[in-house]
Amino acid sequence: MTCNYELRLIDLFAAETFSGEDTTHIADTLTCKPERASAKEISKKKKERKREKKHNNTNKMIMEATDLSTQAKAFDESKSGVKGLADSGIKELPAMFRAPLSALENLRPPPSNFKIPSVDLNGGNVNRKNHQDLRRSVVEKIGEAAEKWGFFQVTNHGIPLEVLEKMIEGTRRFHEQPTETKKRFYSRDFTSDLYYASNFDLYSIQGASWRDTMGCYTAPNTPSLENLPSVCGEIMIEFSKQMMNLGELLFELLSEALGLNPNHLKDMSCSKYQVMFGQYYPPCPQPDLTLGLSKHTDFSFLTVLLQDNIAALQVLHDQTWIDVPTVPGALVINIGDLLQLITNDKFFSAEHRVIANGASEPRISVPCFFSSFMKPNPCVIGPIKELLSDENPAKYRDLTIDEFADIFRSKTISAPALHHFRI
Repeated sequence: MTCNYELRLIDLFAAETFSGEDTTHIADTLTCKPERASAKEISKKKKERKREKKHNNTNKMIMEATDLSTQAKAFDESKSGVKGLADSGIKELPAMFRAPLSALENLRPPPSNFKIPSVDLNGGNVNRKNHQDLRRSVVEKIGEAAEKWGFFQVTNHGIPLEVLEKMIEGTRRFHEQPTETKKRFYSRDFTSDLYYASNFDLYSIQGASWRDTMGCYTAPNTPSLENLPSVCGEIMIEFSKQMMNLGELLFELLSEALGLNPNHLKDMSCSKYQVMFGQYYPPCPQPDLTLGLSKHTDFSFLTVLLQDNIAALQVLHDQTWIDVPTVPGALVINIGDLLQLITNDKFFSAEHRVIANGASEPRISVPCFFSSFMKPNPCVIGPIKELLSDENPAKYRDLTIDEFADIFRSKTISAPALHHFRI
């Protein structure tokens, strides 16, 4: 810091030399006056105050609006997401996030004898020719889980723990950037290669979910690093590659569980498309009044989920909500609607949900969907002919994935889409 009294001090001490007067007390009482803030700094602070005022006014509008559509519009236009509301320190949940009572049943289910299946992939040994007995055992376990649960966890999958941890932290870094930085990615066009938004069905669902999402299409076209967020782009590309390798192995094992050639599902392009979501669930002021993600099934062939250590995922099994435990290093696998359709109900796409985050820290999860999601896809699918017989006739008609996407878009996320294509 530059002091404006430096020259005056020189004069004082020079005077002392000639007069013999003690000027120490004078120097001791001097105070240093800092330079004035630059015009650039003043302008920056004014802009920050203006943004903060606008943000506070938007949050006030969201909280005070009595019409839910008005609330949703104000929330959407703020582009600050659920995190913006949470950061403002609200103590009461806005009406647009309040779920119907029927959706909040049994949020804290009692202890159950049911336990989601877990399959040990033995670090990739299932692919070795001298481990055929091991592979048959894994195929049997995965097939049973896909039929009875539609959900299972995999351990020893071969993906380094460091990659999983970096993906969680990369997702956190993206969502915890300043709102102004994230806004350039904000979009409700879910065909965009990369977007940040909150609630796919924001304007149609009764009770929006307490969650923000970064979505990115990662296959068949790998995004270029320069088009990805700088805080997480590199790990997104690496994580996507690892998910693709694991997905192809899982489709092989599932093909064998159906009694088919290992490449059958892959040859049907089940593993061709991939979209990744970076989900951020901020702490919720009233977690018993909303959900992190409402009850739904997945628009995918298969979903591979990475989650942090905050348990919130629940799967509906035998009409009972079951907590999916968090297991360090494990990944959660679930069958999607498209795989249930082509297996003619042999495999099961189970309903699941995420309860609102009542913890003091945000919850992070990263699901990878083997699906083209909202991207145009004219591919025709239908029940696999090799699985059909007089005793097991086709239960669904042939359709394009675009047709399925149209139904998915036209309904709320909680509405089942499969029954629209039943014969």
